[in-house]
Amino acid sequence: MSKPVLRGTTWYLKRRVPKRYASVELRPVVWGSLKTDSYSVAVQKTAGVWLSYIEGWEALLAGRDGDAAEKFRAAQQLAALRGFQFLSIDKVSQAPLNEVLQRVEATQAADGAPDEVAASALLGAVEAPQLRLSGIVELVETLAAHDNRFKNSEQLRLWRSPRLRAVNNLISALGEDLNVATVGTAQARKHKRWWLARIAKEGQSATTANKDFNYISGMLTRFYDELEHDDPPRPYAGVSIQDRHAKPSQKREVPVDWIVDKWFAPDALDGLNDEARDILLMSIETGCRQNEIYNLPASAMRLTSPIPHLRIAHELSDDPAERREVKNLPSHREIPLVGVALAAAKRHPAGFPKYRNKSNYSAAVNKYLRSNSLLPEGVTIGGTRHSWEGRMKRAGYEMDDRGELMGHSLKARRGREVYGDEMGLSERLRIAQEVMLPVPGHLA
Repeated sequence: MSKPVLRGTTWYLKRRVPKRYASVELRPVVWGSLKTDSYSVAVQKTAGVWLSYIEGWEALLAGRDGDAAEKFRAAQQLAALRGFQFLSIDKVSQAPLNEVLQRVEATQAADGAPDEVAASALLGAVEAPQLRLSGIVELVETLAAHDNRFKNSEQLRLWRSPRLRAVNNLISALGEDLNVATVGTAQARKHKRWWLARIAKEGQSATTANKDFNYISGMLTRFYDELEHDDPPRPYAGVSIQDRHAKPSQKREVPVDWIVDKWFAPDALDGLNDEARDILLMSIETGCRQNEIYNLPASAMRLTSPIPHLRIAHELSDDPAERREVKNLPSHREIPLVGVALAAAKRHPAGFPKYRNKSNYSAAVNKYLRSNSLLPEGVTIGGTRHSWEGRMKRAGYEMDDRGELMGHSLKARRGREVYGDEMGLSERLRIAQEVMLPVPGHLA
């Protein structure tokens, strides 16, 4: 970096313009005021001032030669570098005359002539990229690649599917596949009216509609974030459907007596394949979600540890089939294996390849149990997780302890930061052993 140059009482940056920017900067050398009479301050400011020149020239190049998205981002950056917020041309036309004149003046290049790229940016003549609604899921999936890096192919399908459904519903509501940038408040309200009519006619739930709104809103946020929009539209703000008559949904427990009398009875689970049966048995004594068990890689089955346990955590791999994303960070945990769960895990030290990265386990097992009168009315196998917490609750364990073993967020439960170390594996084992069910000989 060249040293500052003193002109009168003010220090200046003096540097030759790199050849790369000759097409957008007519001056061979730039003089930039460092706005100080202190040499030490001037030295400190030199790098930042030069960087602002580079950013401006890069934005000019992108605004001239880039694709639609690059030109739009460049316009926003150029406006900001010259002290303005990027506004669309219709908003510029509605701005106070004084501001419009300031914007026009700021479009001038070094020779005093208007700079076409800067003028487009400052006067809002750059259009947002043309992307149809039907293409937004594909774009957002690309933008979310880092967030989704732990997802295996089935988890990606489950991530993608509801978003595609939400977009298709929006297109149906609007009657056309609009440009994403044209989706505003009017379109969001029309989407809501479409859902209200469907709820009235088909009995769909408000929860389903609100999920649609949230998915669309989230994708629009990603879309505008990628464009680095300073003031992104929020057409779905406040768009939701409330149903004060809807009953709160909560999975019911599988009663402990039912598990012991029905499921632990000899031959009761013989109609299930061995993997399906043992996944079910492991869920009884771990409180795990079913997919936390059947997606386990062999490395997560810590059966030779002094305390045999499961390690529930994100798994990253170059092989998509070996990746695994758990529900959230609080769900990362170690779960001791006791009772029928320990016996079942020992029969499958490499995990459950028949169901790994698939979504057919719950439906198949629920169907078998129902057809054989092995499920109470209104209960699913997901109720084993609720049963496990219920057993801890009845044993007198506090909500924090139960939440930690279940993989719930203590911060969310308490409404404040959580201090201190998390519960150790030996303490987790003590609790699991206290609420453990008796192990019948044929399942040992």
